[in-house]
Amino acid sequence: MIKTLLAGVAMALALAEPAFSETLKIGFMASLTGPMGSISQDARDGFLLAVEQRGGKLGGLQAEVIVEDDSLKPELAVGHAQKFIESDKVHFVVGMIASNILQAVFHQIAESETFMIGVNAGTSVYAGSKCSPFFFSTSSENNQIPETMGKHAQDAGHKRIVMMVPNYQAGRDAVEGFRRHYRGEVLEEMFVTVGQLDFASELSRIRTLNPDALLVFMPGSMGVTLVRQFKQSGMAENLPFLSVWTVDETTLPATQQAAAGLYSASQWAPDLDVKANLEFVRQFKARYGHTPSAFAAQAYDAALLIDSAVATVGLADKDRLRQALQAANFASTRGGFRYNTNHFPIQDYYLVRAEQSPDGSYATAIKEKVFEDHADQKAAECPMTAETKN
Repeated sequence: MIKTLLAGVAMALALAEPAFSETLKIGFMASLTGPMGSISQDARDGFLLAVEQRGGKLGGLQAEVIVEDDSLKPELAVGHAQKFIESDKVHFVVGMIASNILQAVFHQIAESETFMIGVNAGTSVYAGSKCSPFFFSTSSENNQIPETMGKHAQDAGHKRIVMMVPNYQAGRDAVEGFRRHYRGEVLEEMFVTVGQLDFASELSRIRTLNPDALLVFMPGSMGVTLVRQFKQSGMAENLPFLSVWTVDETTLPATQQAAAGLYSASQWAPDLDVKANLEFVRQFKARYGHTPSAFAAQAYDAALLIDSAVATVGLADKDRLRQALQAANFASTRGGFRYNTNHFPIQDYYLVRAEQSPDGSYATAIKEKVFEDHADQKAAECPMTAETKN
């Protein structure tokens, strides 16, 4: 159904515009079904909105966007990547929502010298020792948003905390990031199964440990369930719930009042006072009927990044195209946006809180800036950083 609808959109756009001698082909891969479905759908919609706004073009070329669902299964992702490269012959592979998906396809795509734009997964090694000149991120390195919440927990004076994350690479990166600026006592690190939807035993254990705060990374449907069960447990009245990639615009339609007042960390929020962002939020709401998430904003920026680079240098010369991508000459939804030597953004990070809007819906709102022009520490391990210094 998704492919059919997208094919219809693409055909309508193609009929509305004159033919071009060259088509820009983009493979968009996301976990559209499964635990990260809502995240992936928002990212897809953000990317397609930017293409639609430009009459079906990016960089002045007719854009063909081929969407594939990896269902959060690495073996499916590998097959989609092979199809993108060998059959579809795409110029860009965009998406990769989860770290295990990025890990599955990264080398396959990079070795083909096809450009990747990661719109969410920021697996630490690909910002560091295994960085690639063909990979660019429009999100952040996995440690950075947890770093933001760890810094807030430290500044807020929380002396004793419990961490709870899913047991895969992004969860382990989150723990590392939390600890980078937090100097208090970590009572326990809880690693749960990816896709887990019952947290009764973990919440019981947390009650026994009696921490000053709970630091959580639980994406998608896992986060929806955890927030509801946390509220039902009664602990929400007294235990600060500090989260990353858990309380956001993809989960708030389901959690609503159960999440009101809970904190998260982000490099973006719908109320970020940037002209390009406010217009993006307005147009996204008009197109899809709900408030966009950071995942939508990151994917929207990915389309603008491609648009700016291809418009500047075209597609023929990959070295020039890489330089144009590195320049990031576009009006980001985040305002200030520039690339570090490892092709991860240098940007601001905020503490945000879930709040009810005047229209009755729920969204995150910025409470304070935690980091300004924050660069990830993994860049020092990236060979491209050493090459730049030399």
